[in-house]
Amino acid sequence: MQDTNIRLKKIIGQLTGIMKMLDEKQDCEKIIIQFQAAKAALDSAFAENLNINLEECLLKEDSKNMKNILKLLSKK
Repeated sequence: MQDTNIRLKKIIGQLTGIMKMLDEKQDCEKIIIQFQAAKAALDSAFAENLNINLEECLLKEDSKNMKNILKLLSKK
């Protein structure tokens, strides 16, 4: 989980940078690129965390939590 926390701290830094860019009314193309980068980083952190949790459920043969995770994933 330490790796995920490090990733999330970097994403917070990216978001802070985006807010500063917005406040400074910087070029919209640059802002969009930064939004895309932050979104990709968040998606990656989510996937990493999901993988860790699913592996943990499988190792513990915890079908209840596995079902709960799958139910959360199916919600949109």
